[in-house]
Amino acid sequence: MSLAREDEEPIRVTVSGELDLHSWRPRDVAELLPAWFEECRAQGIFTVRVVHGKGRGALRRGVHALLPRLGDWVASWSYPAPEAAGGWGATVVQLRQ
Repeated sequence: MSLAREDEEPIRVTVSGELDLHSWRPRDVAELLPAWFEECRAQGIFTVRVVHGKGRGALRRGVHALLPRLGDWVASWSYPAPEAAGGWGATVVQLRQ
């Protein structure tokens, strides 16, 4: 999967059941998540861990504001993730099949 940030070269991303947002800007989340979820579904991945970190919470707030609006992709989501999956630093998302 390839995503381009404004005025930058596309970034090649390997799709798996985990999306680490640490290197992304909060404003990129609205474009990134739907594309990521669609690619996961196409590859048969229906449980995704979104790692937003614990920090100041900007990425977490962006993810949590967007998830309710992604009903075509998202069946449910859980925060915080189980401790073994990142606890307060991650959200687990169940995608629609």
